[in-house]
Amino acid sequence: MNHKITFIGTGYVGLVSGTCLAESGHSVVCADISTQKIEQLRHGQVPIFEPGLEALVKKNSDFERLTFTDNVANAIQISKVIFIAVGTPMGSDGNADLTYVKQVAESIGKNLNGYKVIVNKSTVPVGTGQLVQSIIAQHAPEHTQFDVVSNPEFLREGSAITDFMMPDRIIVGCQSEQARTIMTNIYEPFTAKQVPLIFTNIATAETIKYASNSFLATKISFINEIYRLCDQTGADITTVARTMGLDHRISPYFLKPGPGFGGSCFPKDVNALVRIGEAHQLDMQLIKAVLASNETQKEYVVTKIRSILENQIKGKTITLLGLTFKANTDDVRDSSALHVIKKLIEHGAFIKAHDPQGMENMRLIYPEIQYCLSPYDAVKDADICVVLTEWNEFKKLDIRLMAESMEQRKI
Repeated sequence: MNHKITFIGTGYVGLVSGTCLAESGHSVVCADISTQKIEQLRHGQVPIFEPGLEALVKKNSDFERLTFTDNVANAIQISKVIFIAVGTPMGSDGNADLTYVKQVAESIGKNLNGYKVIVNKSTVPVGTGQLVQSIIAQHAPEHTQFDVVSNPEFLREGSAITDFMMPDRIIVGCQSEQARTIMTNIYEPFTAKQVPLIFTNIATAETIKYASNSFLATKISFINEIYRLCDQTGADITTVARTMGLDHRISPYFLKPGPGFGGSCFPKDVNALVRIGEAHQLDMQLIKAVLASNETQKEYVVTKIRSILENQIKGKTITLLGLTFKANTDDVRDSSALHVIKKLIEHGAFIKAHDPQGMENMRLIYPEIQYCLSPYDAVKDADICVVLTEWNEFKKLDIRLMAESMEQRKI
């Protein structure tokens, strides 16, 4: 049985999830209060960069399984299942800001016209399900029935479509048999391919998302600390990480040293988990250390640059290859490049940069640095080239050609 599905919020999670559910055969409406964004989508213009997403949006729009509207009230009324997929940015106190979730819950309550399942797809702290339930009930017509469900997402920017269509598991937190049956129907195309569909209570589902992201962030901070030790002792971090990953108890994933984790999820979610602990009188000591170690790694990159240039940064031309927090995205939120650029500017460096997708977003933050059309343009006359993002384009560069145009041959 296919149910009419509405996604409220056409950001990264809402657009990818809605499109993929349409691809699996459901009729999906993606709603947003931004008329400009909806008009873009209606014309096949995807406002975010995600490999394969634009083609999938066009395909399902052409088949009329996927539609877009800025009439949120109508989108709520015509669907039996409403996914909340709005942003929960980190507030100034480190907690997840639930402003948009609350606004959507109020709108759902005011437009409830029969039994519906309200699905929290946004990343939210434990207890948000109860909050959404109470807000909807406060604004809903008397005696109108509904259920609130938690269905966390596990999408990686750059491979989100694959992650949604071929997930490791699907988590659903719910408390009624009716909601469970509807969610089972929605995900039947996936369970038919033997994807585990795991039902829990709502609090457990909300916790799984934060616990998963924080554990992955822990692995990154751990291997970066081991890298710093290797850098000082002469040990080979590549061999250390590879052989660690051969132990099936550890696995090789997220054991690549780099300039520190960033993006829209890990920093926000790890900080939020610390605050959730504090709200329950728990000191999340390990999670705090993960955050501190990540900041140390970002600073270590700057220290490394200073060391290679013998502490002579002022007036030097420094090339940065990679501005996004990871490859295959245009997202520069909390990218390590932000920290590196800030520090290098403070030290008086002249910065040139290239990134396959992230330059326009970084230009909004740092318009004063020079953005180049290619890596070879970026390294011309540079005193040092710093690779911050592992784009495939950077793995195949002609090092000899780069060296010929650099002022100093330092990478």
